[in-house]
Amino acid sequence: MKSKKIYERHLGRSSWERIEGVSYIYDLNDFLNDPEIKLIVISTPLSSHYEYAKKVLEAGKNCLVEKPFTETTAEAIQLFKLAEEKDLRLEACQNRRFDSDFLTAVKMTESGKPGEVFEIESNYDYYRPEVPENIEKFSRTTSFLYAHCHSIDQIIGYFDKPEKIHCDLRQLMGEGRMNDYFDVDMYYPSRNLKVAIRSSYFMNKLRDSLRVYGKNGTSIKEKEDQQEKDIKRFYLPKGHPDFGLDKPEDYGTLYTLNDKGETVEEKIETVPGNYARFYEALYETLVNSKPPVVKPEETIELMELIENAVASMDSSCYSRLPM
Repeated sequence: MKSKKIYERHLGRSSWERIEGVSYIYDLNDFLNDPEIKLIVISTPLSSHYEYAKKVLEAGKNCLVEKPFTETTAEAIQLFKLAEEKDLRLEACQNRRFDSDFLTAVKMTESGKPGEVFEIESNYDYYRPEVPENIEKFSRTTSFLYAHCHSIDQIIGYFDKPEKIHCDLRQLMGEGRMNDYFDVDMYYPSRNLKVAIRSSYFMNKLRDSLRVYGKNGTSIKEKEDQQEKDIKRFYLPKGHPDFGLDKPEDYGTLYTLNDKGETVEEKIETVPGNYARFYEALYETLVNSKPPVVKPEETIELMELIENAVASMDSSCYSRLPM
């Protein structure tokens, strides 16, 4: 795929370096009426996702929408229905399914080395107290759970919809302030599995990124995927073969017991993350009709989960939500 045009809602305000060969436009119709454009990517703030996605689909263009997909489940359902009616591809941009720490946890789960897996723990923490301190009122669009829905999508994409769920969303700065903490427990009784997903703005000692607990051992990956960090410092894949890669000292560790009952530690080489795999798969979906990486029903299930979880703060942070 090749980028042809970039729509700037506020033309000229961006400080980003212009990409050679790409036109920068301020009229959305330049996108919608261009017969050469087959896919439009929406990466605007959440509040405009539904509006823009609907315009794109009505113009007969395939559409990729940045996460979180929409503000409500109803909006997501409407958009997928419209895409189906027009025989177009609509997908949520959940490229974080190709995070190295998550892929490594999947590798451990499938390897059989930890034995039967009973629990997976995923943590995505910050120490940025200034963020929630500066937000004086609650808004769904700035909800921590909405903004970090990728960690839940990873689990839905791999294990499917949970059979039961328990959500604990908090406003650590006080009632009516930002949702700055969440703890989501996803249960799969038929697999004897629980997945715990946690995140906070107030962890000055970050928790391990991913843990896999099995009958025969435990796998621990301390550090998160490095791709985002490299991107933020403009250390991009082109010309940098080590982009996003872990160093050996950052590999995870598998802890098992030998026949003597002694703990054995084994370093687990990190599975390389690669966001490009998402776009390669999207190309195959658009051009060769391959199944999408992120299925419509998975996006709808995710929207139901996070929308209900955020709504639960109005009554009880510990509400058990039916799925």
